[in-house]
Amino acid sequence: MTDTPFIEIRHAAKSFGALEVLKDINLTVERGQIVAIIGPSGSGKSTLLRAINELDPLTSGEVWLEGVQINKKLPHRQYEKHVNQVRQDIGMVFQHFNLFPHLNVRDNITLAPKMLKGLSTEEADKLAEEQLAHVGLSEKIDVYPSRLSGGQKQRVAIARALAMKPKVMLFDEATSALDPELVEEVNQVMKQLAEEHMTMIIVTHEMDFAASVCDRVLFMDQGVVVEEGPPEVIFKNPREERTKNFLRKHLSR
Repeated sequence: MTDTPFIEIRHAAKSFGALEVLKDINLTVERGQIVAIIGPSGSGKSTLLRAINELDPLTSGEVWLEGVQINKKLPHRQYEKHVNQVRQDIGMVFQHFNLFPHLNVRDNITLAPKMLKGLSTEEADKLAEEQLAHVGLSEKIDVYPSRLSGGQKQRVAIARALAMKPKVMLFDEATSALDPELVEEVNQVMKQLAEEHMTMIIVTHEMDFAASVCDRVLFMDQGVVVEEGPPEVIFKNPREERTKNFLRKHLSR
């Protein structure tokens, strides 16, 4: 056992010009924890998530994964090599799928393992089959994204991220672009990952999902973490007035 947190964010700040999007955020996530981040639009949720794998580099502060600083200050070539290596341990699923439309499902999933991890075509194909079975889409392996529903596309995106064998999965509003009847099929995959003790940080607007699946909930507003705690506390007995006001609007829907 070690005292080093699995994921640690120290004094994270992010500005776009004069606009402060993140303000001195500190966060630790232990291995196997599932953390939900909730809050109004523009509160900094997605920016914080994207900062973890350097898609939106912080203005100041540090991000650590298993004792390794992700956002090291390095000369450009060393930095690129370092970040590309670290990102192999971090799976990310976006709101809008980001599948390659000119590649079928198999090739969408096998591209990164072959290019970045040096897997043979046979090894990568086996991995694609395993991960598609994981998300319940084995029969879609040779289909192109244009022939998939939104829910199926998102499940392929999850399979693609899992094919890199990440240490942590980041979900940025993974169901918000889906029709309501397709949301549950994606949520079921995420629930399965939770049962398998995959470390996950999930930006979501679905309060019921956060309450039922996550170990901790962070409420963000105006670039700060206003309040955090177990879902039974945040959703049933929040301390802060900003949290109460947000939940009144969203839990009554």
